Amino acid sequence: MATDAPPPPQKGSPDDRLALPSTEEFIEVQQSEEFGELRHAHRSFAFPLTIAFIAWYLVYVLLSNYAGDFMGTKVFGNINVALILGLAQFLTTFLIAWWYSRYSAAKLDPKAEAIKSRMEGGA
Repeated sequence: MATDAPPPPQKGSPDDRLALPSTEEFIEVQQSEEFGELRHAHRSFAFPLTIAFIAWYLVYVLLSNYAGDFMGTKVFGNINVALILGLAQFLTTFLIAWWYSRYSAAKLDPKAEAIKSRMEGGA
């Protein structure tokens, strides 16, 4: 069973341990232009896609409730519009997750890693 307990205190001199950044250093980084660019890059991707996906989902729900004849239209065999749009919900979920992981790896992770390494004293 995994727990979220912090690791036990490290033995050795204080110089041997990794020094954690102070509250002031965190605030300074949070107010930096570099962090602002990272936050903007994340928000400019995540917010529009989230809004678009929620709108797409609500359209599907509203069509299911109020456009029963349209949703019941058979496309081929026993496959109707409702089934196709319902499966498209799953497809778009996976596509957005895939797209975000690529975007994150290309645009967000390098910026976040630079900030992290500077905060940990590596730069």
